[in-house]
Amino acid sequence: MADTRTAIVDAAVEILDSYGLADLSMRRVADAVGIQAASIYWHFANKQELLAGVADQILSERQSSVTISEWCFNLRRALLRHRDAADLLAATLPVGLGAKGLLSEAIDLLEDETSLPAPDSAAKAFLSFILGHVGQEQARQQAVQLSVLSKNSITIDDSGFESGVSLLVAGTAKLGV
Repeated sequence: MADTRTAIVDAAVEILDSYGLADLSMRRVADAVGIQAASIYWHFANKQELLAGVADQILSERQSSVTISEWCFNLRRALLRHRDAADLLAATLPVGLGAKGLLSEAIDLLEDETSLPAPDSAAKAFLSFILGHVGQEQARQQAVQLSVLSKNSITIDDSGFESGVSLLVAGTAKLGV
């Protein structure tokens, strides 16, 4: 039973990478695994729960972090490895699915590094920045693939991301002193 669940999530990740979030259907996942679409519902109550499993798998690829800056860069790297991963995470987090402990990790790191009165708000700000930035990078990558942007267009903005993280870290340090 667990092997089938793992196979379903693995297939969903492959479909996400190949076709994107919009084309990640239960039928397509079932076909990839070699089962009937209805069989997926033995393992996942609905598509949102499957997407949460995909988000958790993507996030499990991250390295551990000892600072909030490392956490930001590790999360970004994991998201950039998978097409539409930022959109996927943005869709699952608000409903409390997927990304088990993601905000808790950031809160713990912020509590270790600062004395912020509301580290949960700061953690949400970091996460919102990461999802927004990576979402834009992934949208630009897709625009290049669709020839909407030229192949010479900048799709990955390392310096912009680094600047944004530095700004957030400096701001939280200033507030947390």
